[in-house]
Amino acid sequence: MVEDRGASIALVTGAASGIGAAVAARLAARGWRVAGLDLRESETDLPLVADVADVEAMRGVADRVARELGPVSLLVTVAGHYEMLPVSEIENERWRRMLSVHLGGTRNACAAVLPAMLEAGRGTIITISSELALGGGAEDAHYAAAKGAIIGLTKSLAAEVAERGVRVNSVAPGPTDTPLLSPDSPWRDPAFLQTLPLRRLVRPEEVAKTVLFLAEEGDYFCGQVLSPNAGAVI
Repeated sequence: MVEDRGASIALVTGAASGIGAAVAARLAARGWRVAGLDLRESETDLPLVADVADVEAMRGVADRVARELGPVSLLVTVAGHYEMLPVSEIENERWRRMLSVHLGGTRNACAAVLPAMLEAGRGTIITISSELALGGGAEDAHYAAAKGAIIGLTKSLAAEVAERGVRVNSVAPGPTDTPLLSPDSPWRDPAFLQTLPLRRLVRPEEVAKTVLFLAEEGDYFCGQVLSPNAGAVI
């Protein structure tokens, strides 16, 4: 069954590059009107610049999208950053920033769009977590912790709002071929890639396909985590 998308207005955070840009492009190709939020302008119907960690800014974003495009019927929370550090080298500010952008940003975006979704009795939220939230990774503690917390938030929020017509699910990609992974990243090392059943990185377009499935067809998914990860976690 293909879900009736109603006004088909999507808000995608982190839409200027990588997975976010791929998600925005895929949705647009399917007829969605897309507002793209990032720290720089995105190639979307309504490019917005704001920090997801700023709760007041996110409320303003939701209001502006509603005024200029219509009420948000789909939220996809992609915004984030990545770095590798041993636990002993993660300074408090780095720890706080990782959590405030990933977990705080996801919460802020959800809180900004939920009132209108609940009033309408319909809506879809898709959070972006990570395969590292499922399997962990050396020198990834603060990133994995933040992404793991997103899964907890997703499941709890799904239980909270499902009966009121809002579906909440998560996509947890494996290492993905985006600019977040530097050319010398260990995730690009041929020796690592040979450990993956598919022997390659996930492509942003594949993550976008997973998001699109949850948005348009997966109306029987609630509080679930889909992980396109090339077999990194089976």
